Amino acid sequence: MEQENMGMDLLNLQEFDEEALKKESEELLEMRFLTKENARFSRTDGGFVALRFGEKEYARVGVYLTFPLTEPEEYISIREADEKAKEIGIIEKLSQLDKDQQDMLREQIKLRYFMPIITKVLDIKDEYGYAYWNVTTSFGACRFTTRMSGDAVIFLGESRMMVTDIDGNRYEIPDFYQLSVTERKKLDLFI
Repeated sequence: MEQENMGMDLLNLQEFDEEALKKESEELLEMRFLTKENARFSRTDGGFVALRFGEKEYARVGVYLTFPLTEPEEYISIREADEKAKEIGIIEKLSQLDKDQQDMLREQIKLRYFMPIITKVLDIKDEYGYAYWNVTTSFGACRFTTRMSGDAVIFLGESRMMVTDIDGNRYEIPDFYQLSVTERKKLDLFI
């Protein structure tokens, strides 16, 4: 008898979970656009961004680019700031928001997608499957390490490159051909 009750409880739990999962799936599939008419962003005391969307308030939100390299001002995903980062909605074009709202979101984007520009390649040493970089960036001198695998340095266009170190930090070389011949030679390891 007791085993039968446990089986019924488990069955009821499965049904409940299925319904919750179905509802959550429907919410995830629903495309919601955030506009200046239905969404208002504000800065929290801690410097984060909060959102009022319709009747719902979010004490803190995350700002993500869906096309960070090709369309950094369009289709911006606004997500809850917890570990699930569930999407609240999409801003179709940043320019459609009020200027103060645009500035606030651009600041958050800069923080999330911080990518110094490599202005000079001083040295790259290859040892044991890793490359040890010594460069000058738009933020000063920098040393970092990359794997020698094919995904550490990728071309984003004909001459634009992105370098990703072992910690996931990204660096940009806007124009490979603007580097000196000596600097380009050092990058031969990755081309």
